Amino acid sequence: MVFNRKDQESQQLTDEERRKKKMKWTIGITAFVIFQVVQALFFVLVIMKFKSPKFRVGEFDVQSLNVGSQASPSFDMTFVAPIRIKNTNWGPFKYDATTVNFLYGGVQLGQVDIPKSKANFKSTKKIDASVILNSANLPSDSTLASELNSGVITLNSQGELKGKVTVMFMFKKNKTSQMNCTMAIDVSAKALKSLECI
Repeated sequence: MVFNRKDQESQQLTDEERRKKKMKWTIGITAFVIFQVVQALFFVLVIMKFKSPKFRVGEFDVQSLNVGSQASPSFDMTFVAPIRIKNTNWGPFKYDATTVNFLYGGVQLGQVDIPKSKANFKSTKKIDASVILNSANLPSDSTLASELNSGVITLNSQGELKGKVTVMFMFKKNKTSQMNCTMAIDVSAKALKSLECI
């Protein structure tokens, strides 16, 4: 009788151990599946989300600025444009050579060449380009005289950057970035007053 009770207790103990083992396995497998699903979602939503890099001109110091008179409005200016290509993707952005045009009232006054290169993943490619602008090509009916009178010259920089983002060495996608920046130059201070890129 005592022997039977001991057998029963050991049998119950074994059943309990089996149940605990089964529970541990179930929890382990469930945790693994959840981890795999989260990892797959992160991969699809974050890593595989291709974005167009930001193509911008940063703030700069005016090196020289000479302006004409009210009767004969003109200007020439030099500065070093800090051009930035910000790549927020999880892979490098290889881009083709392009140009950035600097305009006044829609008329091109100067341009800089951007050589073919790449912006590494999660980083910003920095290019410092010397810019020389001259208003000699402006039509006689331009608003330059009134802008010089107001003390602020408004310029634009425009460009298009085409390239390819590569993630995990195999997934590739073509991306195009547009630059469209407006800069206000304070004539009397010979300095950048404001800069806005969209």
